[in-house]
Amino acid sequence: MPEHVRPMLARLGQLPEGDDSDWGFEIKWDGVRALAYLQKGKASFESRSLERISHRYPELRSLAEALAPHDCLLDGEIVALDEDGRPSFQLLQSRMGVSSTETIARRAAESPVTYMAFDLLHLDGASTMPLPYSERRELLAGLDIAGPNWQAPRHHVGEGRALLEMARRQSLEGIVGKLLASPYRAGSRSGEWIKVRNRPRQEFVIGGWTPGEGSRHGSFGALLLGYFDASREEAQRRGEPQRFLFAGGVGTGFTDSELARLTPLLHERERTTNPFEPAIGGPKRRDSRFCEPDLVCEVEYTEWTRENTLRQASYKGLRDDKDARDVIREG
Repeated sequence: MPEHVRPMLARLGQLPEGDDSDWGFEIKWDGVRALAYLQKGKASFESRSLERISHRYPELRSLAEALAPHDCLLDGEIVALDEDGRPSFQLLQSRMGVSSTETIARRAAESPVTYMAFDLLHLDGASTMPLPYSERRELLAGLDIAGPNWQAPRHHVGEGRALLEMARRQSLEGIVGKLLASPYRAGSRSGEWIKVRNRPRQEFVIGGWTPGEGSRHGSFGALLLGYFDASREEAQRRGEPQRFLFAGGVGTGFTDSELARLTPLLHERERTTNPFEPAIGGPKRRDSRFCEPDLVCEVEYTEWTRENTLRQASYKGLRDDKDARDVIREG
């Protein structure tokens, strides 16, 4: 069994033109990416940043027993489903970043999660990563993953447009397309996998905020967002430091409880200097306040403006499964 495998990632893109019968399509689940190491009846889960997160989701521990006597490594997404059976990132927020055993147990009862397995990387002593996606999917189906807190939703060969339209009608985030012949390239963001969203959405790093007014007095009005111009690996290759670029602000999408949770996190990280790259531009408000750029959040928006800022941005939640230094502009 390998250790600390970094998941293969998809590029933001569009559906293939014309015949798409050499592609498999899946629903894009709105949750936390996690690899499940199932060995000798015990389950261990790691986030895409290689953080052990098993303790946060005790309802998933029995997955290894359910698949015994197999030992395997699964790739999938941890999601919280709403009353209509749709993934809700807002519900999942209450399960992220929690360390207290009592709190974890209470929230597991209030907002249970489901593990959506969509790939198989290792099975009973042999790596399946060199195999084509289509064969890995057949092996995954053979495990018959179905339980109270786990499942392996089937994929669709071809028919990408129909699946994307179905996802749109059900208010789902989008779909992922994977070439049937593609091997599993751990840690790579390959064009062999593409993600197609119904609305643009990605992670950004919080670099500051504007003071709140009216009902938000004492909190914040909007978060100031940014991203890095290159990944850490790319910056090392070019021999230059990463630059933190301004992407605009987001002032909608916050519940009262999220405002209360975020405000102290911002103040703990407050700094006197602007972290954004000055040559590119930054927030124009003189009362802007700044923080260390290490908090990652997910934001939905309609488009990028000519000034390279977000239009009609809406906050979706904090993410604790990605290092801020890995957040770059998608597309």
